[in-house]
Amino acid sequence: MNKNEICALLERSGIAYELVDHPAVYTMEDLAALSLPHPEAEAKNLFLRDDKRNYLLLTIPGEKRVNLKAFQKANRLRKLSFGSAEDLEALLGLHPGSVTPLGLLNDPDGKIPLYLDRELEHKLLGIHPNENTATLYLRFADLISLLKSQGHQVIPADVPG
Repeated sequence: MNKNEICALLERSGIAYELVDHPAVYTMEDLAALSLPHPEAEAKNLFLRDDKRNYLLLTIPGEKRVNLKAFQKANRLRKLSFGSAEDLEALLGLHPGSVTPLGLLNDPDGKIPLYLDRELEHKLLGIHPNENTATLYLRFADLISLLKSQGHQVIPADVPG
């Protein structure tokens, strides 16, 4: 799904959102350099895989650093590493710098789970709409509701820093 298709889905689903177009960003530092309306809402998204090539997305607060070993242990996962750009594109149709939970909308079989850091609960989230030239703001609960309604597994998690 592209940005326009995602916005149409949000509207059909009755989910309020704010969309801000901006120059392409590839890192949290690039994003911080922009004057966006809700810098406190920025989320970081990681495309991860285990040693058996099972994939997952992890969404955490933008300023947080994650301890992957502790996250893996706390969630009883196999050894984790970052997924490749090739796998990201093949599985979710995304490119590095545009990783987002909304990429799961490109996974029709719902094979890739999303782990959402509980620190984000009850907050506004700033995530890309499957491209890194815009940021879409919506509530944590609305993101969970949307993804679950489309058949995706969403797992709230305590993510160690």
